[in-house]
Amino acid sequence: MSAVLQTAGGAGTVQSASAAGWLLEVEDLHVHFVTSRGVVRAVEGISYQVRAGEVVALVGESGCGKSVSSLAIMQLLAKPAGRIVGGRILFQGRDLLKLSADEMRTIRGRDIAMIFQEPMTSLNPVLTVGFQIMEPMIIHLAMSKTAARARALELLQLVGIPDPERRLDQYPHQFSGGMRQRAMIAIGLACDPKLLIADEPTTALDVTIQAQILQLMKDLSRKLGIALVIITHNLGVVARYADRVNVMYSARLAEQGTAEGIFEKPLHPYTAGLLRSVPRLDQPRGKRLETIDGMPPSLLDAPEGCRFAARCPARIDACVVAAPPLVEVTPQHWSACVRSVQMAKVGPAGLGLQSANPQPPEPKILAAGEPLLRVHDLRTYFEVAAGMKLLKSTHVEVRAVDGLSFNIRRGETVGLVGESGCGKTTVGRTLLRLENPTSGEIIFDGANVTRASGDQLKRYRRQVQVIFQDPYSSLNPRMTIGQIIAEPMLVYKLQPNRKAADRKVRALLTQVGLFDYMAERYPHELSGGQRQRVGIARALAMQPSVIICDEPVSALDVSIQAQIINLLEDLQREFGLTYLFIAHDLAVVRHISDRIIVMYLGKVMEIADRDALYSEPLHPYTKALLDAVPIPDPALEAARVTKVLSGEVPSPLNPPRGCVFHTRCPLAGPECKIAVPELREVRPGHYAACVKI
Repeated sequence: MSAVLQTAGGAGTVQSASAAGWLLEVEDLHVHFVTSRGVVRAVEGISYQVRAGEVVALVGESGCGKSVSSLAIMQLLAKPAGRIVGGRILFQGRDLLKLSADEMRTIRGRDIAMIFQEPMTSLNPVLTVGFQIMEPMIIHLAMSKTAARARALELLQLVGIPDPERRLDQYPHQFSGGMRQRAMIAIGLACDPKLLIADEPTTALDVTIQAQILQLMKDLSRKLGIALVIITHNLGVVARYADRVNVMYSARLAEQGTAEGIFEKPLHPYTAGLLRSVPRLDQPRGKRLETIDGMPPSLLDAPEGCRFAARCPARIDACVVAAPPLVEVTPQHWSACVRSVQMAKVGPAGLGLQSANPQPPEPKILAAGEPLLRVHDLRTYFEVAAGMKLLKSTHVEVRAVDGLSFNIRRGETVGLVGESGCGKTTVGRTLLRLENPTSGEIIFDGANVTRASGDQLKRYRRQVQVIFQDPYSSLNPRMTIGQIIAEPMLVYKLQPNRKAADRKVRALLTQVGLFDYMAERYPHELSGGQRQRVGIARALAMQPSVIICDEPVSALDVSIQAQIINLLEDLQREFGLTYLFIAHDLAVVRHISDRIIVMYLGKVMEIADRDALYSEPLHPYTKALLDAVPIPDPALEAARVTKVLSGEVPSPLNPPRGCVFHTRCPLAGPECKIAVPELREVRPGHYAACVKI
C-alpha cells in the first residue's frame, strides 16, 4: 500500500485529532514591513484556528494581508523588511516564532507545506519535476533515491497526472498549467504534511481544471487528515469547498464563521458587499453588477476607526471613533462591526445593504443591416520546432484557430469562452492583425482587411482597439498616464497639438472614473483596477468602433471586477461600441454578452444567444463548463451533483482525430473519433458541432 495511504488513518484519525484540539492556532498576529515610505502594517491582530482534516478559507481583496499571514506561518517573510512584531503561531502546541532557523527548516516542507499561487515561478525550470518531488523526501525523510522515485511516482498517480513514469523526467515547461499545479500539490504532499497552505491555488486555471484541483485537495484533506488553508478571493470556491471562513479587510479580520453561516447571513457590511458583487449563474441577470465603491485605505496610514467605514453605506458616527473588536454575535459567528448585533436581527437589507439593481436589464436594440465585423473560416496556424532529425530541424504545425466563422453587429457584445490553449487570444490577435491569418476572411465595415497593409491597415487598427489582460505589463512604466493615453492620439493626428491632447486625456480619465490629476502619475502608482481603467481610456482615445477585451477582469478582485464591467457597459451605451469579450469566467461573460462562442482546441463547439446557451446548452463541453462553475452558496453547492470533467486539454501539437473533444467527452462514441463534426444550426440562431445532438 502507498506510504501516503498508510498514514491516512481514515475518518477516525481525523476525528481524534479534532477532539484533541487545534492543529494550528494563529493568535493576535502582527506583521510589519519597513519601507522607504514608512511602516506598512500588513497584518494587524488576526487570530484563527484550524483542525486536522478541516478546510479553512481566508478571503478578501488583494492587499488585505491573506498571503502575508500564510508566509508568516511558514517563516518565509522577506527579510529584513518583513518582520513579525507580535502574536503567537502555535502548531501542535509549539510556538513557531520561538523556533530557531534550523528547527523551522525541519518543520517547513515536512509538517507544513505550501502551494504557491503561480506554479511556473515556484518550480525550478532547470530541474525535472520528478527530482523536485523527490528532493524533500530525500532531505526530510532520509529516503534513498530509488525509494523517493517510487514514492514520487505514487504521488503523481494520486494527483491524477497521466503517464506519470514519463512525466517524472520532464521539466516544468513541458507541463500544462493544471499539471504544474498538480505537481506542486504532489511536492506539498511528499512528506505527509499535517498542514497544507494553498495560496490562490487555482487563480491561473480554467474552471474545469480548477474543479479537478480543488476536489482533489478536499478529498485528500478528508482522506489523509490534512488540515487545508485555502487563500482565495473566489467566493464560489469557498462555498463549494470550505468548512469555515475568515474574511479579511485591510490587514484585519472583518468576520469569522462557518461557510454556511457567513453565506446565509453575513454579519459585516464588507462581507455582504462581496457576496452582492459576485455575478451568479443561478440567479436572473440584473441590470448592473453590484459594486463596493471606493478603495481600501493605505496600510501606511490607516484610519483609527473601522477600516471599511469610508466605503460602508451603513456607517454611523461610532464607526470612525475606534476600531470595533471581533466579537461572537451568534454561536460560532464573529464580526468586527458596531452594528453586527442589529445586522443579525434585521439582516443586510435592514441596514440598507440590499441589492440596488434588482430590475432586469433593458433589452438591447441593435442596428439593422450588415454586420460590422464578419469572420469567415478563419485559420491561424503556427510552425514550431519539434526537434532534430538527421541533423535537420523538424517543424510541426499548431492549429491555434481552425475554421472560425462568426459575425458581430454594431453595438453588440459577443463573448468568446473556452479553456486556456483553445485559441481565444489568438483569435483576438488575428483580428487585430498582430498575427497574420493562414486562411479565411476578416471583413470590417464592408472592406476585406485580411491582408490589409499600409494606410488601409493603419485605418483599420485605429477602428479596432484592445484592452489587455494584465494592465501593468501593457503600460509603459517609464511614461506617465497622460503620456500613455496621449501618444496614440498624436501619432494618428487625432488632436492638433500636445495641449489639445492633454485636455482630451483629462476628459477621458474622468469618463473612465479616474481623477484628471492622475495623468501625472506613473503606472506603478495606481492600483490594478485603476490601471485597467487607464487601459480602457487608452483604447477610447482612438475613437474606435470595436474593442477586443482580452480577459480584462481576470486579474482583478471581485468588487473591482464589477466596477470595470459596469464601466464597459456604460461606455458601450454612450459611444455605441462593439465588443468581443474574451474570458473564461462564465458568470461574467453571461452578464455582459449578447451572444456567446464556445471554443475548444482551435474549433468552435457552440454559438448561441446568451440566454439560450445558459438555459439549454447543447454541446457536452458547454455543459461541462457550466457544471464546473461553483455557485457562491454552500447550501446549493451541497445539493448539486457536480460532474468534474476529467483529463487535460490535448496538446495542440497533436490534436485528436475526429472531434477534438472526444478524449474527454462522456457521450463520445466510435463515430466521434472518425470525422470532424460540422457546426450546424440545431435551433434558430443556436449552432453546435456534435454528432450526438
